Amino acid sequence: MLKGVNDSRAEAKELVRLLKGIPAKINLIPFNPWPGTKYECSDWDTIEQFSDIVFNAGYASPVRTPRGRDILAACGQLKSETEKLRARARMMETHDESHLESK
Repeated sequence: MLKGVNDSRAEAKELVRLLKGIPAKINLIPFNPWPGTKYECSDWDTIEQFSDIVFNAGYASPVRTPRGRDILAACGQLKSETEKLRARARMMETHDESHLESK
């Protein structure tokens, strides 16, 4: 849930309209900010209002518990960092192999 981007009552109602007749469960995920991002997490009251609108329209709308914020581990941030480290390791291996071949 991004503050001022996708968390308004109007957007909740539009989501319900788009889903009309489609069985669905809507997982609401509070945004996990990181240093330098321009986005903010929606306020808790705003998330609850959004969830209530969706729930009252007949859709399950659980709010995910934010976890890993202190170590940038939520919403793929840890995965991204891990992939960067793996790419660096592969680059170093390739560099080492080509260095050995040139000897």
